[in-house]
Amino acid sequence: MKKSVKIIVEILLLVAIVFLVNLIVKSIMKPVNFNKQRAYRESVAIQRLKDIRTLQVAFKSVNGRFTSTVDSLKQFYENGQMAVVMQVGSMDDSVAVAHTEKVKRGNRKLTGADLYKLYLAGDKLLVFSVESKIPVRDTLFRSRTDFVVDSLKYIPFSGGDEVLMEAVTKMVSGVQVPLFEAKMPYRSLLKGLDNQLRINLDHEKMDQNRYEGLQVGSISAPNNNAGNWE
Repeated sequence: MKKSVKIIVEILLLVAIVFLVNLIVKSIMKPVNFNKQRAYRESVAIQRLKDIRTLQVAFKSVNGRFTSTVDSLKQFYENGQMAVVMQVGSMDDSVAVAHTEKVKRGNRKLTGADLYKLYLAGDKLLVFSVESKIPVRDTLFRSRTDFVVDSLKYIPFSGGDEVLMEAVTKMVSGVQVPLFEAKMPYRSLLKGLDNQLRINLDHEKMDQNRYEGLQVGSISAPNNNAGNWE
């Protein structure tokens, strides 16, 4: 074999080897990168589902039921009010407790609101609790700089797909129980990633009789509003 032909063959073999190695590395890294991106996207989605759950529980505490739309949760957050109980003084303070009892003996009809007025008027030795209403937005997520109520209805990384949510009231053990569920299917949450790996993940979840995505709450099997990642 001529030297020049031998060199050409060696170069072609080297190119082929590099090409095959590159294919092998890509085939190995594809699921690794997919799982890395999946974990990141799931962490963002889980926080959003937790926020929906927090608002749903607060909504139910006021309305006695869950809601089936995220728009209703947004309106509740922006315009609703919640009852909160404020505790003034300590029942362990015997002097304050005795003083409060003395004040009450003078007027048996005094309510917590009446005692609060006396407290504001200057009687700081009172022990009582009083219920008041405050705006939801001044109660929930106050310390969260990353909370954006307008984003709640959308599945992150999906390009605008909306969270799937339902709310019902069902008879459970002879009792009417309000239930809700909110879902983010992988076909939306993992949009743009390797589609075959996403399909494989869906089949894996279905084989395990599990939802192919993330879900909080359930309208078919009451689970105390748990998420399927918990």
